[in-house]
Amino acid sequence: MDEVTTIGLDLAKTYFQVHGVDERGRTVVQRRLRRSEVLVFFRKLSPCLVGMEACATAHHWARELLELGHDVRLMPPAYVKAYVKRGKTDAADAEAICEAVTRPSMRFVAVKTVDQQGVLMLHKTRDLLVRQRTMPVNALRGHLAEFGLVTAKGAAGVKAAIAAFVTARDMLPAEARATLGVIAAQLRGLEGEIEQLEGKIVAWHRANETSRRLATIPGIGPITASAIAAAVPDGSMFRSGRQFAARLGLTPRAHSSGGRVRKLGISKQGDGYLRRLLVVGATAVMRMARQPTKAESWAGRLLERKPAKLAAVAQANKTARIAWAVMTRGTVYAATAA
Repeated sequence: MDEVTTIGLDLAKTYFQVHGVDERGRTVVQRRLRRSEVLVFFRKLSPCLVGMEACATAHHWARELLELGHDVRLMPPAYVKAYVKRGKTDAADAEAICEAVTRPSMRFVAVKTVDQQGVLMLHKTRDLLVRQRTMPVNALRGHLAEFGLVTAKGAAGVKAAIAAFVTARDMLPAEARATLGVIAAQLRGLEGEIEQLEGKIVAWHRANETSRRLATIPGIGPITASAIAAAVPDGSMFRSGRQFAARLGLTPRAHSSGGRVRKLGISKQGDGYLRRLLVVGATAVMRMARQPTKAESWAGRLLERKPAKLAAVAQANKTARIAWAVMTRGTVYAATAA
């Protein structure tokens, strides 16, 4: 076992597949392990390079193996797929991981700490509750419209719809009152839970230096700043701001052949949650750029020749690049003089 230098570990719920090679690339070990046998197996090995796909439980096992002295590297599953020779088996996947982790051009994912995964769980749960809140909102608006109670869209419209229901409660049938009362109670419960999660996210943001520095960038608030700080533990893993923006899917998708260069829409690859937060923040920046005092800004000049949504995505791309610079240089945002 001491001659093993590189291992590909295919993760699963119950059975884990190991593929190990020596310094010459010859296969030394191919073995299936139970969950309880993983740490026992790696304790017997000398420190070596361990590759894994960045999937569920990967960060947990990476932390465990790092404590044993191994060099652990996580890779996006899409980049490992190209090294699978044929078929779909655990052994083939482990062999592909072992091959991919040694490639000099491979891109890796930083191992997240327990604290970072905890705040990301807050973000994911908040996002889930926000999506769940949309369903009763649509139901409430639709049911009230059947009785001629129509309100505006947006958060203000939801409050107006609930107020309209309370005002017209006595004029509605008993069955409608009972149904709408259940929906309104569910909405109030979801609102309270979302506010609690947002309070915890803001508290983490205030205690994290990187998150506070990111919040100095226009278009980035506590929610977006804390999400970036937790999802990107080490900004130096990206060579440039453009590579970070490409990681979030905010750069044009290349579709070139025969010397003809073509750029399509954004690739929409990578972390969709961060991309959505940046685009929403960029939309607010574009709204401010419409003011006369901001017309000479970069965003204002872009709005003069591009549609608003396209300009918002371009602003999100720029914001991502600025965020990378703020993270890697350890500084705060400083606006460039016109």
